Amino acid sequence: MHSRGRDKRLTVWGAISPIYMATSYPFLDVETKRYPRYFNTPNQEVIGKKIAALENAEAALPFGSGIAAISTSLLAFLKKGDHVVFQNEIYGGAHNFIVKEFQNYGIEYDFTEGVDLENFKSKIKSNAKVIYIETPSNPLLTITDVKAVSKLVKKHNIVSMIDNTFASPINQTPIDLGIDISIHSATKYLGGHSDILAGAVAGSKEHIDKIFQKGINFGGNLSDFMCYLLERSIKTLALRIEKHNKNAQIIAEYLDGHKDIAKVYYPGLPSHPNYKIAKAQMHGFGGMLSFELHKNIDAIAFQNALKMIKPSMSLAGVESTILMPALTSHALLSEDDRNKIGISNNLLRFSVGIEDYQDIINDIEEALQEVKK
Repeated sequence: MHSRGRDKRLTVWGAISPIYMATSYPFLDVETKRYPRYFNTPNQEVIGKKIAALENAEAALPFGSGIAAISTSLLAFLKKGDHVVFQNEIYGGAHNFIVKEFQNYGIEYDFTEGVDLENFKSKIKSNAKVIYIETPSNPLLTITDVKAVSKLVKKHNIVSMIDNTFASPINQTPIDLGIDISIHSATKYLGGHSDILAGAVAGSKEHIDKIFQKGINFGGNLSDFMCYLLERSIKTLALRIEKHNKNAQIIAEYLDGHKDIAKVYYPGLPSHPNYKIAKAQMHGFGGMLSFELHKNIDAIAFQNALKMIKPSMSLAGVESTILMPALTSHALLSEDDRNKIGISNNLLRFSVGIEDYQDIINDIEEALQEVKK
């Protein structure tokens, strides 16, 4: 006997979203005309909704990389003759995009001298359309007062953007603090396993629609398989961030009192100049820190002496990684520009993983002893 209703015994409920690998979808008699470049395949829509929920935003779009998310967002709101104010300390790839490409578009820009509110106020021109910040910043973990900046831009009717990569939506939700658009290199904490290249943008439906209109022309969308992997990773995001936060705090305190370390940059240390601001606007201080070795210790030799911690170009994986910003993330900047923002040749950016913190400390200590021989 056949039932008109659904036979629940024959229904398969998957714990994960299926991967829709198709690049061709129906267009007749359908509500949504799906096309991968239009950010509306099933996997793209699912991950967009989840990122929006994490950011407490109305909408979000996944991109093929962090720089695709950054460049598309900026150019969605800027045209020839417009002006944009950038925080002085931002991701090196973003800095390179600005100085190499904006002149070709006739877009004016200024970098601040610091992150105090007056630094931003002094740079705003009558044709300013965007203010762009990054907090915590890469690689010196500078903290910008997000609420103060958001209030400033509203007075001037300017769109505010933030690179929220280092914090992740678990540690910081900038839209709740008044920022218009939150941007991520989803390759980092959102992905978290060193196997995804992706970006993401979250904001109001109105702002995301403007970015979408630019995005379909630039073609920086994320593939369905990468969307699937990103959705997989987000399931453990809160658990991973909790461990990153805990380990980084312990490691920062250990390094801060070490005789071979000249300086530690971590917003969870009370000695950090912006500790009170970080505590007020962040839910956790993150898994990223930077430190400077004393001048008598060779930074390259130290990295080579590490056994568990991997010298690596990227960050925010479950494994601990380390790099020299002067040779990697900020290599495209001139030495003068690096020195202006405090990036020395002995500065190391440390992405603290989720291993046992004592194993991490032991690896650092053994490497320091080895290189001092």
